[in-house]
Amino acid sequence: MSDKTAEDQKIADAQGTETKAPAPAGDGSGLYLVDGSGFIFRAFHALPMLNRPDGTPVNAVLGFSNMLLKLLADLKASAVAVVFDSKRLNFRNDFYPDYKAHRPEPPEELKPQFALIREATEAFCLPCLELEGYEADDLIATYARLANEAGREVTIVSSDKDMMQLVRPGVRMLDPLKNKPIGPDEVFEKFGVPPDKVVDVQALAGDSVDNVPGVPGIGVKTAAQLITEYGDLESLLARAGEIKQPARRQKLTEFAEQARVSRRLVLLDDHAPVPKPLEELRVREPDHQKLIDFLRAQGFRTIVARVEAEMRKDGTIADGATSAPAPAAASAGSPAPSPAAAEAPATPRSRPAPATDIAKRYELIQDLDALAVWVERARTTGVLAVDTETDSLTPSTATLVGISLATEPGLACYIPLAHKAPGTAANGELAFDAPEAPKQIPTADVIETLKGVLEDPAILKVGHNFKFDYQLFARHGVHVGPVDDSMLISYVLEGGGHGHGMDELAELHLAYTPISYAEVCGTGKAKITFDRVPLDKALDYAAEDADITLRLWTLLKPRLVDDRMVTVYETLERPLVPIIAGMETCGVRVDRAALARLSQDLAVRLTEIEKEVHILANRSFNIGSPKQLGEILFDELKLGTGKKGKTGAYSTDSSVLEELSEQGHTIAQRVLDWRQLAKLKSTYTDALQAQIAESTGRVHTAFAMAVTNTGRLSSTDPNLQNIPVRTEEGRKIRRAFVAMPGHKLLSVDYSQIELRLVAEMANIGALKEAFRQGIDIHAATASQVFGVPLDQMTSEIRRKAKAINFGIIYGISGFGLGRQLGIMPGEANAFIKAYFERFHELKAWMEETKAFARQHGYVVTLFGRRCYMPGIHDKNAARRAFAERQAINAPIQGTAADIMKRAMARVPAALEAAGSQARMLLQVHDELLFEVPEAEADSAAKLIKEVMEGAAQLGVPLVAEAGIGDNWEEAH
Repeated sequence: MSDKTAEDQKIADAQGTETKAPAPAGDGSGLYLVDGSGFIFRAFHALPMLNRPDGTPVNAVLGFSNMLLKLLADLKASAVAVVFDSKRLNFRNDFYPDYKAHRPEPPEELKPQFALIREATEAFCLPCLELEGYEADDLIATYARLANEAGREVTIVSSDKDMMQLVRPGVRMLDPLKNKPIGPDEVFEKFGVPPDKVVDVQALAGDSVDNVPGVPGIGVKTAAQLITEYGDLESLLARAGEIKQPARRQKLTEFAEQARVSRRLVLLDDHAPVPKPLEELRVREPDHQKLIDFLRAQGFRTIVARVEAEMRKDGTIADGATSAPAPAAASAGSPAPSPAAAEAPATPRSRPAPATDIAKRYELIQDLDALAVWVERARTTGVLAVDTETDSLTPSTATLVGISLATEPGLACYIPLAHKAPGTAANGELAFDAPEAPKQIPTADVIETLKGVLEDPAILKVGHNFKFDYQLFARHGVHVGPVDDSMLISYVLEGGGHGHGMDELAELHLAYTPISYAEVCGTGKAKITFDRVPLDKALDYAAEDADITLRLWTLLKPRLVDDRMVTVYETLERPLVPIIAGMETCGVRVDRAALARLSQDLAVRLTEIEKEVHILANRSFNIGSPKQLGEILFDELKLGTGKKGKTGAYSTDSSVLEELSEQGHTIAQRVLDWRQLAKLKSTYTDALQAQIAESTGRVHTAFAMAVTNTGRLSSTDPNLQNIPVRTEEGRKIRRAFVAMPGHKLLSVDYSQIELRLVAEMANIGALKEAFRQGIDIHAATASQVFGVPLDQMTSEIRRKAKAINFGIIYGISGFGLGRQLGIMPGEANAFIKAYFERFHELKAWMEETKAFARQHGYVVTLFGRRCYMPGIHDKNAARRAFAERQAINAPIQGTAADIMKRAMARVPAALEAAGSQARMLLQVHDELLFEVPEAEADSAAKLIKEVMEGAAQLGVPLVAEAGIGDNWEEAH
């Protein structure tokens, strides 16, 4: 089942061109002036690093090319020019040498891209304008004046505030980031004055980025008030003595000349020499092959596919053909949430034209003869895209409403199975004079007809998020296979760089927006289930699902080879589709009565804590209200000054309460206790009771396979991975998960897998040897770092080593470690320093890993999975540091996830071969949970332990530990 029924996260196009731009002047005479320099820096910082095979960085070139392509397609303008800054200082430096003196040098990765971007402009057959000694803004001002005087409408494509002074009748701006026009109203909103007064405001306020001095102490708001009152800068300076505020009066008098210089700096020269006559600024006839040759040389195959689609439109190349074989492609960095993410290597013949360029032939199937034709098509093509439509998102209870199939791009069908008449009441009865139910083939007949194809090993079935569909077909006795999943292919290729919902991928890779679920089923009170959708609308929506799925598969599957990700997909992701589908179908048995008792107990305890808090506060109030709590803590009890947010309420998040608790304020700790218990009650003890399926008495969690950046599975509806294991309340919740009669729960989890992987990946000899000898790793670390013999080890020293061991791989700071150990940050920093001095291999590996992430935009697990780091080049130091910590932790967590998936793929087959009836129920972090007949518990534990320990051959041994019990807590 495609995930169109959920709200797909919409792609925030890194180039800001996801919606149609305003149309050009009606007579086609309008001129569009593109701020090329602004585009360059925006593209560079919007996208992660991307290198050609020769090592040349091209991420800015990619973003720039994407922006130009969409801009030309959206605007359809006849006159467009791209304007760049000159390569040397401009005339402003002649009278003010410090102009832009504080601007940093362009990043080294950007410098070689300037020339390529100018090549890109030429390849798009656009005028490329620059003039030594002048900024792009000056040329834009000049051409805007010339075109305006010639009676032509001018649109400046830029979001640069410095160009807002040019806005006037006949001249507007187009913000490419928000894709909206900027007129006088928007300028006034920005500066508080009309466009013709912007220069005066800027002269007073200055600009720290460009080192325009302005008048100290005067900002934009004050400047706008002054200019509004006095009319212009010169009038203001001449009458400065009239100003009532002494400090302001003195500043304006003292820095009057500085304000005049600032005005000269910000005033754009609209009489600059023009490098080309105005008449030559036109869009030339596109040279598609020249453009394609340039794009191919950079490895930008997605853009090539879009250009080829245009060539098909005008007949330059035949439909389905490509213009030329592609050379080696660029190696992708972290995929940005934009079309740039598709620029990983791919086979060009696999690239279909965008969905809008292929005719849609969708057929409604209402008899078996018509269905038979599609069965034969599937046998002929050997590939069949499959999607299901249901009345629910819960596969264990959903009704199969219809099935859609596609055998080639643009050719799809929909088979309705359980659509109701439009007038059908909620109880299934027909309303008075309601039409009869639409003609549909009985579900059993359709299943019987499709079963052979769906189970045929010679026909590949393609789906999107197919584990949902797999479960539905399994409920009808069909075990679909073999299966490819376009969602998982996308996930393997582009990881956490963007979402992998079908709608999002269609927009990203096909430049196509599919029909939304809301369009056919409505929203709010008017929302209907899919079984009530009229067949004509159901056909368009459902057949499109299968069609888009096939197109995405056709597009993405070949990239697995070029990106060398075949092994990741084939061994870690694809085999898990039926396995995880089976886990979700099986579910885990839950003792409803135990949950009810625990929920009641939590309610009593919450009431007790609430009373205690009210006594400490000296009055009753709603503990769950952050506003009331803040007033109690900071206004009434005076526990500190507090920090207010935008709403005016005090912040009372956990960090605030923890700090107050550490200061000895009991009320803060009790509120934290109340919140923890309240969350457990609402999230688990109450909610789980409602999520027990009546038909099975079990909870059926859903495992999201394409969400995390590291490859880990995540559990939803309900989330069973976040049940706390270190608190008594969390353990009580786990006791409510029980085995069915005659069975036991078997838990097998990896012991210290992340520390083992640290030793392996950083090649830390001392730690590897300790693991090989089976020595207590925390004691061994303490011995190495603190110089304490193992036979003299104390629990306190071991505790410190344990904190460092786990903290180091999560990038813990001296402050964080000190807080955890109850010592001063300086002492904690000394521990960390001693750790790195003893295990110098780890420090070296960390630095190498961060350098790799900066160069490539991702890090790699031992099994080849890429974990993308989009923030690794962030200008913000805190966000960049966070990305660096992620870069260190991700390959460790990711490799652990890969090993777990290798084990999960092997365990079911091993159990089946042994004749075991054990069933895998859950995967939680480093643990697998099974339900096994009591008589088989020991043998199954031994077998599963062996499989998990053999899932990877490393320089350190993998160790799995098994536990058996009547409930999850006992087994763990």
